[in-house]
Amino acid sequence: MAGDWLADAIVYEIYPQSFADSDGDGIGDLRGVIEHLDHIESLGVDTIWFNPCFASPFVDAGYDVSDYLRIAPRYGTNDDLVELVGRARERGIRVLLDLVAGHTSIEHPWFQEELHADGPSPDGDRYVWIEELPTWAWDSTIPGTPGWVPSPGPRPGWYLKNFYDEQPALNFGWTETPPDEPWRDGVDDPGPMRNKEMLREVLDFWLSRGVAGFRVDMAFSLVKDQHGKNRGTVATTRIWRDLQAWLASAHPDAVLVPEGSEPRTGLGFGFDADFFLVIQPEHGSLFDNKGAGILPFQHNPEPFFHADGRGTTRPFLDGWARAKADDPARRVIMATADHDFSRLRTDPRTPEELGAALTFLFTWGTVPSLYYGDEIGMRYLPGLPDVEGSICNPAYNRSGCRTPMQWDDSPNAGFSTAPAEALYLPIDPSGDRPTVAAQERDPGSTLHLVRRLAALRRATPALGGRASTTVLHEGYPFTWRRGDSHVVVVNPRREPAEVELDGLAGATVLLGQGVGLTAAGLRAEGFGYAVLELA
Repeated sequence: MAGDWLADAIVYEIYPQSFADSDGDGIGDLRGVIEHLDHIESLGVDTIWFNPCFASPFVDAGYDVSDYLRIAPRYGTNDDLVELVGRARERGIRVLLDLVAGHTSIEHPWFQEELHADGPSPDGDRYVWIEELPTWAWDSTIPGTPGWVPSPGPRPGWYLKNFYDEQPALNFGWTETPPDEPWRDGVDDPGPMRNKEMLREVLDFWLSRGVAGFRVDMAFSLVKDQHGKNRGTVATTRIWRDLQAWLASAHPDAVLVPEGSEPRTGLGFGFDADFFLVIQPEHGSLFDNKGAGILPFQHNPEPFFHADGRGTTRPFLDGWARAKADDPARRVIMATADHDFSRLRTDPRTPEELGAALTFLFTWGTVPSLYYGDEIGMRYLPGLPDVEGSICNPAYNRSGCRTPMQWDDSPNAGFSTAPAEALYLPIDPSGDRPTVAAQERDPGSTLHLVRRLAALRRATPALGGRASTTVLHEGYPFTWRRGDSHVVVVNPRREPAEVELDGLAGATVLLGQGVGLTAAGLRAEGFGYAVLELA
């Protein structure tokens, strides 16, 4: 299977602005990542996923691309990325990039050319233009939904945006092309065909330079449909399936991962995995404690991983079953956190609660993705400024999960030599903020637990991404069996919890704390967790 390595992967997500600043300008860069490859390797991860690194005006933190084939100067050069990919590969670490497929920046030369054109390009417009709004025009101004934006230049009318106004939607065609709306292109018209070929060119450019694949932002925002109804997914899936067919011969080891779970269209999969995002209900029902604000499009219950112990695993388990229904071997990526909402350690969650959460994430059977800083329990910081579009909704602020990596106790926590006021975002001001250096010296730290979990997963195929996962108890303590040889138990609440289970006599605890065998099964103390090997 193409990209079969993903099933065994452990991913490390790096928000490049905030990881390590090598040149003292207050913004992280690729050279800073190269200088910290020893740390990344020590975690036991084998895949780095970078948020967008391409040239951009950074209205939306790099998700507004102005040149797909050039690394943003703030991060370095194309040669720096090639060097990073090569030096990571020497350590057995692959690199995934973020591909923004559905839109660009208004500063992209393609958009500027069409903005200043007299009319449609004879080669087909790359963007969607209209001179008069249709009666059914989208009326939503929420970022992340399509909408019409008045032309800011000589070209009359409006263009279609995908997220912010500064992110015009690329034209991949429409599901319907009524004759009274001739501005709508079909999916095989010249403009959409140019953009489909562009995707292939961008993939080939970076894969030929050693990149292992892409996580695709808003992957199913390509083909549009009337009134914003979700009928473009079938046509969009065909685009990704065509690209997968090409990759199978041109770059057979490459992977494509979508933002979110891939819609089931009946056509087969266009991507190599699903992604249970932090902003989606499967993840939120486990971890979203509302400490980072409210997701207005989600109504998550009390989280299961909470000291009060009022949650349920049922929404997660239902989502897991749906993801596996068509293919039991379907890979599912699940992160500790990501760049779009909260962190795993978001108040009121405390450091002592992280062990149960991390044990679940590393042993459930997903492809775990470790967000930079979560290996030391970095905090989500509330009340930060709106930086590069971090507040896309007044109910929450993404800046709080994007703060600089905390390396040591030197100025700026070792992230940068720039003045504090010049940093991309402020450092956690708390006197007890966790750092890599301090946790290196503490064998009981979150950092050492992450390393032990990754090593145990690698050494134990039953704990990886291929063995079956069978729920033994879905309440507190959450208990499951991996394959036929291991049982994992986590108790995220402060009160002890017990479960009756047969077949545990003689089981060995490979990793954990606060869990013991009883005559009837298992007892887990508050915040206890354990991985057991059956006799």
